[in-house]
Amino acid sequence: MNDDLSGRCGGATVKRFDVDLFVIGAGSGGVRAARIAATHGARVAVAEEYRVGGTCVIRGCVPKKLFVYASRYAQEFAGAAGYGWRVDAPRFDWATLQANVSAEVARLEAIYRNNLEKAGVELLNGRAVLEDAHTVRIIDSGKRFTAGRILVATGARPDFPAEIPGAEYALTSNDVFQLREMPKRILIVGGGYIAVEFAAVFANLGAQTTLAHRGDRLLRGFDADLGDGLAQAYRDAGIDVLLGHRIARMEQRPSGFTVHLADGSMRGVDAVLLATGRRPNSEGLGLEEAGIDIDADGRIRVDAEFRTSVPSIFAVGDVTNRVQLTPVAIREGHAFADRQFGNSDAHAAIPAVPSAVFSTPEIASVGLSEEAAYASLARVHVFESGFKPMKQAFSGKSERFFAKLVVDGDTDKVVGAHLMGEGAAEMIQLIAVAMSAGATKADFDRALAVHPTIAEELVTMRAPARSRLPSKA
Repeated sequence: MNDDLSGRCGGATVKRFDVDLFVIGAGSGGVRAARIAATHGARVAVAEEYRVGGTCVIRGCVPKKLFVYASRYAQEFAGAAGYGWRVDAPRFDWATLQANVSAEVARLEAIYRNNLEKAGVELLNGRAVLEDAHTVRIIDSGKRFTAGRILVATGARPDFPAEIPGAEYALTSNDVFQLREMPKRILIVGGGYIAVEFAAVFANLGAQTTLAHRGDRLLRGFDADLGDGLAQAYRDAGIDVLLGHRIARMEQRPSGFTVHLADGSMRGVDAVLLATGRRPNSEGLGLEEAGIDIDADGRIRVDAEFRTSVPSIFAVGDVTNRVQLTPVAIREGHAFADRQFGNSDAHAAIPAVPSAVFSTPEIASVGLSEEAAYASLARVHVFESGFKPMKQAFSGKSERFFAKLVVDGDTDKVVGAHLMGEGAAEMIQLIAVAMSAGATKADFDRALAVHPTIAEELVTMRAPARSRLPSKA
């Protein structure tokens, strides 16, 4: 631990601060930072105004994926008949799903609280704000804590397009897990991963689903073939996908909503879900008063050590101007604690971030998209394959699997992998390991295929589907 956390007075050691580290926010990044700092011997306090675990555990990826699992049983039941199974009139009960998901979230939250307690971290219930470079105040109690270092890990929340008249009556992703009844007709606004995931959930659970996105492609930032392929798969599954459509206004009716689109068309629905992005939880924290620099979107600017413009104040996770993903926040929180309290030079450099979209069909990606590779590399080879998986042989379903590898033509290194279909997220984790180790296309080719599997396609694509090479002078 660094010497600035204590001082000498008359030959005795005195503490300059109440705690060595004060963490604002007990989400994924904040909890990890607090626990690791405590194991290094730091005196740590954490303040959380809602529930411990943050977005991912309480109202994000964990409950959302449980909803995804629930929704996919419909396809399993439908496909079972071709394999000789009789499933007579399966029925879905929304209340059962909600109750079980709530119980699981409560169980996980208890584990998070217990882990903090076992590490010796003091957990404070309440909203904390900054007063200066070394002082935090708990609003409810008025109690002040001084700290050698302060870590802001308050995450982000759903953005709310207040410029759309009637938007205040719509749902956000946070609200889905509190709904007492499942809407029979729903319109989802957005084209990012949250929007497409919930579109599949509601459609597969039996809701008449419309997905409206102002852009011309779903999943901006992902490889273009994934966004285009998902839109087509959704249309084939009966989801009304509206690209290039803006919402003009929403009118609440006794029987639901009338949604007016900018092209003059209308949709009558029972609920509207706004999934148009997320904003950092940076307002009202005292950032400006403390002199902390934030960008135009309200995200805290940090350096490679997660330090803000105030030397004693740090930030990790979705509240910062770095990558907004739960595993990234966890890595950052761990690296911060190791650096500041463990005499380590640990960092959170992430060369290629794997990500998954739990749509149905599932999407997963790591590294450069084909478009990004063309923009940054002189020589590019693209290997791809699309096929109907064996599981669909008797199901009557048209769902296909798509795989793409992007290769640097100069080094033969695999610099991007993009998958769509069952098991895509599980596969991308292992591809990320190979790419982190610098695997080449030749390494993939040398690997022995496991047959019959979907994943074997990743090591059997021999000829590039297309290449781009420097033009000859």
